[in-house]
Amino acid sequence: MILIADSGASKTDWGCVSRESDVRIRFSSQGYNPNYITGPQIVEDILKNKPAELDPEAVKEIYFYGAGVTPLQYPFMEETLRKVFTKAETVFIAMDTLASCRALLGRKPGFSAILGTGANTCLYDGCNEGLNVDSCGFILGDEGSGAYLGKRLITDFIRHNMPENVYELTAKELGCGNDELIDTIYTKPLPNRFCAQYAKFIRQNIDTDPYFKELVTDAFTKFFDRIVVHYPDYQTYSFNAVGSVAYHFKDLLEPVVKKYGMEMGVIAKAPMEGLIEYHLEA
Repeated sequence: MILIADSGASKTDWGCVSRESDVRIRFSSQGYNPNYITGPQIVEDILKNKPAELDPEAVKEIYFYGAGVTPLQYPFMEETLRKVFTKAETVFIAMDTLASCRALLGRKPGFSAILGTGANTCLYDGCNEGLNVDSCGFILGDEGSGAYLGKRLITDFIRHNMPENVYELTAKELGCGNDELIDTIYTKPLPNRFCAQYAKFIRQNIDTDPYFKELVTDAFTKFFDRIVVHYPDYQTYSFNAVGSVAYHFKDLLEPVVKKYGMEMGVIAKAPMEGLIEYHLEA
């Protein structure tokens, strides 16, 4: 059996498939960014969430793609996964950017982006990821991501920098005052997930007031200004992206893509189907 994992900041999507049969097992667990979670916690969470029909000893190949997983952390992730899948002969670890490339582009070179809870981009040579302009993560960057959208919404709310009807809607959604919001973001675990959850609220109210469309358009514009335009000859590539923000706000993303001289390519909500196809063809 082949086990594929796409681990984002919020959750991990798992797909278990076979080259010899049509068996497909899918399940989800929490996200495994090694900066925020320990090995024992990962093991416990996998065992808690895996379906009964998945026998860990039947897994022979593992392909794990993770947000926040740098090459320095590959050994940690491999060691952790081998504690659950003890018979695995191959354990391949890579960053989530390679997952987006393989899912969106297969074995063709091009440009790939992630716009989900976080943001990331890279060039792809058809086999491996190449140049990567660092998104700098939740605190310093991640423009265009769900966390960035939520952070902007909360900041505008605290400063009362939004129309009164939007302020009242947002106050009801947030359900707490300024001090509690600031305390949550600065002192509680996983502030990126906390902020990103409000991307759904923004989407649900996108036609309620121009404020919401302007917020999203501005986030995508900053994503291009601060990240995409720094790729050499970026306008020669089509714009391919995976992630809930790219998928659900596609109508607002497309005009920004075209404004910066790129053509829209493939936009997918999640990479798993593309990854399954990629690895079954290997």
